[in-house]
Amino acid sequence: MNLKELSYRLGLSPTTVSCALGGYPEVNAETRLRVSDAAVRFGYQPNKRARALATGRSFNIGHVLTASNKNQLVNPIFGDFVAGVTETSGALGYSLSLTVTEADLEESVFRRLKSEGAVDGIVLQAPRMNDGRIDLLRKIGMPFVVHGRATSVVTPYAWVDVNNKRAFERAALFLLDLGHEKIGLVNGDETMDFAYRRRVGFESALAARGFAPRPEYLSRGEMTERNGYEAVRRMLELPDPPTAFLLSSVISAIGARRAVQEAGLTLGREVSLIAYDDDLSYLSNRQDVPMFTAVRSSVREAGRQIARILVDQIAAHMVRRSMLCSRRNWLWVRRLGRLYGLRHVLCDVGFDDVGKVGFSFETECYRAVSCEILRPASDNFGDVRVRLWGDQVYGFLTCNVAQRFDLFSHGAADTGQV
Repeated sequence: MNLKELSYRLGLSPTTVSCALGGYPEVNAETRLRVSDAAVRFGYQPNKRARALATGRSFNIGHVLTASNKNQLVNPIFGDFVAGVTETSGALGYSLSLTVTEADLEESVFRRLKSEGAVDGIVLQAPRMNDGRIDLLRKIGMPFVVHGRATSVVTPYAWVDVNNKRAFERAALFLLDLGHEKIGLVNGDETMDFAYRRRVGFESALAARGFAPRPEYLSRGEMTERNGYEAVRRMLELPDPPTAFLLSSVISAIGARRAVQEAGLTLGREVSLIAYDDDLSYLSNRQDVPMFTAVRSSVREAGRQIARILVDQIAAHMVRRSMLCSRRNWLWVRRLGRLYGLRHVLCDVGFDDVGKVGFSFETECYRAVSCEILRPASDNFGDVRVRLWGDQVYGFLTCNVAQRFDLFSHGAADTGQV
């Protein structure tokens, strides 16, 4: 069913139906509800190409993989993460576009995706300690959210992460409290920021109890069953082997269990083991009797959060960054950018006695946009906080009197749970 057919069934004009589905305040709430219910009942879906032409957006979210990491495509952790991103982005009207390229071409791919308008934002996964992709995406003006953090990057960016350091610190302290003094760490690739943080947490726990990490008890690499098996087998063959192991993945832990069994030992008796559990859909550790003692955080839920934040980032990005605030307490919205045909607008607004005012205005294409301004009540008000929203256009601006500032989105988040 197309827009014209839906309009005919409702006895409304196509323009009214389009505005109702877009949530425009010009259409009363009763009509908007009637139209949205009918769209669900008749199975109406907006034409994506038409929306892209009208809004200047592709309604695609990008994810770029380098060829050296193409094994991620069959990695269950990556699969669950992508599932979380797509199920949430799909519900918000976005598709996920996956691009595989050579590592030395990654920058040019990001620039091409931006210049061609192929995607509206980027999901950035597996950040390294000093990840140049973050500064690049900021420089080219591409909205993005990072799954994880980059310790050496000091510029602000939006990210979703668990507290990897604290997770491994708590896990190691638990083993130390059980009386283990010889603990092996089977970590991920420590050029990745998450693995670096996990090692720091592990070493912090040892230091807190007066122990130093032993190099022969440390292993790092891709988190596969085979690597987990080989690392634990090697450590168990040492003259003075570990009595406990801490592993960065349930997948590696499956290999570790195989090595322990081949050595004629029993997990939970002669050897203790704690794994990091990404709460994978088909490799669940949630049975009444779990496979492993574990610290857990759902990678699928991380994907959901990232998709929500990125869609917010994209919407906020559509508001152009140039605004001016003067000492006469007037605000001129100079440019709002192109979204649903928005063009250059000029309007002014004053503060009321409590330093707060809301207003609406129309652009050349008659799309309503609202604004709320908050500031301290004193005359010397310093920073002003502005919130803009409307037809999928919203964001925050912090500005100072007579100075221009950039628009900051409200998308950054830290799950912070273990």
